Amino acid sequence: MENSDTRPTSPSPLPPPPPLVVAEEPEPKKLKMSTTTSDDEECTTATGTKKRYKRRKIAIFFAYCGVGYQGMQKNPGAKTIEGDLEEALYVSGAVSEADRGIPKRYDWARSARTDKGVSAVGQVVSGRFYIDPPGLVERLNSNLASQIRIFGYKRVTASFNAKKFCDRRRYVYLIPVFALDPSCHRDRETVLASLGSENELVKCLECSERGRKVVGVVGNGKRNQELEAVDVEAGIPSNRNTVLNPGVTEDAEVSLSKGDDNQLNEESHNDNEVSGQDEGTPINGGSVNNSSILEEEKVNGEDKPTKGNGFCYGEKEKERFNKILKYYVGTHNFHNFTTRTKAEDPAAKRYIISFDANTIVVVEGMEFVKCEVVGQSFMLHQIRKMMGLAVAIMRNCAPESLIDKALQKDVNINVPTAPEVGLYLDECFFSSYNQKWKDSHEELSMKAYEKEAEDFKMEYIYSHIASTEQKDGTVALWLHSLNHRNYPDLRVVDEEGITDNKRSENEEGDTDNKRSEIEAVAE
Repeated sequence: MENSDTRPTSPSPLPPPPPLVVAEEPEPKKLKMSTTTSDDEECTTATGTKKRYKRRKIAIFFAYCGVGYQGMQKNPGAKTIEGDLEEALYVSGAVSEADRGIPKRYDWARSARTDKGVSAVGQVVSGRFYIDPPGLVERLNSNLASQIRIFGYKRVTASFNAKKFCDRRRYVYLIPVFALDPSCHRDRETVLASLGSENELVKCLECSERGRKVVGVVGNGKRNQELEAVDVEAGIPSNRNTVLNPGVTEDAEVSLSKGDDNQLNEESHNDNEVSGQDEGTPINGGSVNNSSILEEEKVNGEDKPTKGNGFCYGEKEKERFNKILKYYVGTHNFHNFTTRTKAEDPAAKRYIISFDANTIVVVEGMEFVKCEVVGQSFMLHQIRKMMGLAVAIMRNCAPESLIDKALQKDVNINVPTAPEVGLYLDECFFSSYNQKWKDSHEELSMKAYEKEAEDFKMEYIYSHIASTEQKDGTVALWLHSLNHRNYPDLRVVDEEGITDNKRSENEEGDTDNKRSEIEAVAE
């Protein structure tokens, strides 16, 4: 019997085909610009009234004139660029109260260190800071001295480190043209030896007057009076330092000394600039820096020897000076061009990419040769010592072959150190970083700040270099120390070089002589 409930069934319809999905091209990544703020940079609290900002990793570009500062790197008890900048970041709201004075908490890093008195145009530091609300650059500049100028900042990757990601650094040293004249500002011995000859030199009365009195000197009064007497007699600055009054803002000038011929002034009047470096505390005390000195030098030539007035930095002089500077290019052991770094230390090896002096800059009526050196990194005083030896060779105080000797690992040579006032950091480069992150982050360079940086350089750095030389004669006084009495290693050396063994033998001989004299007196 047929069931009445059963009904004929129709075949079920097929399911509809899935909709076609059209592949859309992904939107290009938006560059993390320094002027943009993403939505997640601020959020509201439970009440919906208070805003909270997130920290962002940025690279800050800035410049400074180093006069009055003990270098870039923060050092307890010293006035440094980093110390002022860190405080300005806190006051401007970029650093929280909990992180104040503890830079490790916000990943602080610097691209380069600079010695005491050295300036910078393209310095870069990085860290995690609160960049909102807008106007961070203006707030920072309002809380900094006028000789420190923030140009701007750029967003960087979370792993960015201003020191580790910096490929190379370019420094500039402005040396007065007269410093390359072999007959200008010569030492006492050379002047005396030239009397009666065709190339007779004259004593620099202005430099003699500068070395006679020193402002802010404390210590052994009897010894200072003896030094002043020697100054008047000798007419040249010596390699012995004076002790400086801590209350004096700028360093007093180096005074003269008759003895300690073997103690070269390079170590005595420059090495205290370690205060702004990782090396720690100052050594040997004293420095040659711009100071408050009574006499004022006239521009380039008043105290020149009469027969040196015709010197100019022409093609012949330029070719010779560049040839001397090219000795430094390449990978070498620069243990003789720094302090407290042994030849066996791997850190003594440095790579110099280029070193040339092709441009003349005129500032306040004075001509300077612009010496540009580019390298991966530099040690303490390295550039100033390279310049010191190059100038000594240019002035015929040393042979060109001495540079090759100084770059040898088994040779120890005492190298002159040029004054710090003419040196400044020009720019830091991040080529590898820019190439790797060009699709997502801004390029790290000074291109966006070129005009502002040039104006700052001319207003603060160049004017300071020229005025210091005109007023204090820093380079002129230093030139008088470039002699074989202060630097016996500048003499022509033999193939064996100058070793510590030779110096030890001399010291042992002096000790034996003293013992003989004591024994004779006792008898």
